[in-house]
Amino acid sequence: MTRIPHESSGEPNPLRALTLDRLRLRTSMKWRTYPDDVLPLWVAEMDVPLAEPVVRAVGDALALGDTGYAAGTGYAEALAAFAAKRWGWHGLAVERTAIVPDVMLGVVEMLRLVTGPGDPVVVNPPVYPPFFPFVEHLDRRIAEAPLGADGRLDLDVLEAAYRRAVAGGGRAAHLLCSPHNPTGTVHTAGELAAVAALADRYGVRVVADEIHAPLTAGGVDFVPYLSVPGADSGLSLMSASKAWNLAGLKAALAVAGPAAEADLALLPEEVGDGPSHVGVIAHTAALREGSAWLDALLGGLDDNRRLLAALLADELPGVVHRPGEATYLAWLDCRALDLGDDPARVFLERGRVALSPGPQFGTGGAGHVRLNLATSPEILTEGVRRMASALR
Repeated sequence: MTRIPHESSGEPNPLRALTLDRLRLRTSMKWRTYPDDVLPLWVAEMDVPLAEPVVRAVGDALALGDTGYAAGTGYAEALAAFAAKRWGWHGLAVERTAIVPDVMLGVVEMLRLVTGPGDPVVVNPPVYPPFFPFVEHLDRRIAEAPLGADGRLDLDVLEAAYRRAVAGGGRAAHLLCSPHNPTGTVHTAGELAAVAALADRYGVRVVADEIHAPLTAGGVDFVPYLSVPGADSGLSLMSASKAWNLAGLKAALAVAGPAAEADLALLPEEVGDGPSHVGVIAHTAALREGSAWLDALLGGLDDNRRLLAALLADELPGVVHRPGEATYLAWLDCRALDLGDDPARVFLERGRVALSPGPQFGTGGAGHVRLNLATSPEILTEGVRRMASALR
């Protein structure tokens, strides 16, 4: 596959557009969970204004009163065009897609299609915390295949987990986080092809959460799971939510490989009633017209990754940090600081900065925190300064 690199869009860096006072007017979870003296660098919301094409599309819909139920394939068509241009992937077939309320509810519905009650779902901790309660609420059981010490998939561990998962004769699935949250790892084409081969060998169905796909660092290629050899029976969940900061405008797409089309056809019709029509409009506009804004954002995130590395070296040299290849999240190993299993609690209480606690991410998360670097350089600098102050 060929793809376009990050381009200089000519648009200003959206991470520099909003002041802290302006951000504190927001009423979303990031800005209302903690008191005003706490600097929030935790949940996956970005400190950016929306891309102008999104604002325009949503404003036009509201002015027209176009606030009914979602319809049509425009969202899927926009995603297919984006995937072809951005990732060189021409295999996203609109007829093998279905609209779902959001990525995690889509994950639940895909797992419901390919597993039954009590069946195992393999995950790769440390991993996005909602994977655990969503799987368990579905009456499936978690089967862990932890990442290696390098933060990448350990194929030997994964094969052992697959073997155990199917040993009882039931069905099994692998909920793959790609790119990986919280480490920011981007799985290579070779790694994904190896996953597909193992899944085929053991009869495990792969469901890929690819919500962070557009958010790669400069020089890093995202590889859609369904694009690799042997992944025909896989299912993917994609959305413009993370890349364009649209979590409050609910809409996502389930995408099936050629051999999973029949599974996707069994998706209950009522699932398609869950997405917001205005959300679909927003996501479609982002994918069709928001690339210049996205490129400006990606450049700003690259700058912030470099800034964070420098700040940690100066202020918190005991923290081990491998800059992520994607997402806007940084996974920080604080074990050398001797702050216990949950350093985020210490940083909150003593430094008044909110980070995501590592233990919530499962095996491998103790002694770690996740930091959201999708903010202004000034706020990021203040956040690390507060972390350092907690140690004094």
